[in-house]
Amino acid sequence: MELWLFLLRWIHFLAGITWIGLLYYFNFVQTPFFAEAEPGVRSAAIQKLVPRALWWFRWGAMATFLTGLLLYIHYMIQSGAGGFYSTAYAWAITLGGTLGTIMFLNVWLVIWPNQKVVIASATQAAQGGQAIPEAANCGRRAALASRTNVVFSIPMLFYMGARHLPGFGEATSGSITGLVVIGGLIIAAVEANALFGLQGGTKKPLDTVTGALWSGFILAAILYLLFAVLFR
Repeated sequence: MELWLFLLRWIHFLAGITWIGLLYYFNFVQTPFFAEAEPGVRSAAIQKLVPRALWWFRWGAMATFLTGLLLYIHYMIQSGAGGFYSTAYAWAITLGGTLGTIMFLNVWLVIWPNQKVVIASATQAAQGGQAIPEAANCGRRAALASRTNVVFSIPMLFYMGARHLPGFGEATSGSITGLVVIGGLIIAAVEANALFGLQGGTKKPLDTVTGALWSGFILAAILYLLFAVLFR
């Protein structure tokens, strides 16, 4: 069992590094490059580079999610549901896991479907056909979801190390309710910003790498303060 858990954690870390590394590559390197590249260079990259990167990206997300889910279930069974959820650590890891799950769903249900349209449009245009009219909006939607994943990744990675957070006590019904309701509303608002609409003031912070990073650190601080108040 110890060897099995070690291997599961190892795969979880390896897949997570692959997934989050490519997330940061897309947002910190590729997107700024595409904004400056010539149309022909950008088209060729979308046809040949992006599909390869997206393959590793989405399957890295899948492996990270599945191994993380197995680890979570193991620790819950090991402690018993009652004992597990009576600790602040369990709710910290649940918070991190919730953020990771939303990020995983964004990859498979938002980013990948919209990027497929962008890739198909670039391929058709390169072959002398017409670009797909909705490709621009699909690209924008994928970009917003990807930047939102950058925002979520910062508190998510913070709570991956939640076992070592000092000063947190036992979980009570009030602290659990407060975390689920207030934390849930905050996370839902950030996710809704990525899913609905393509313009507006709340989208502008995610138009830049700096804005996305600051948004992620601010979200991490808000969630930490909420956690510290509820589980002190």
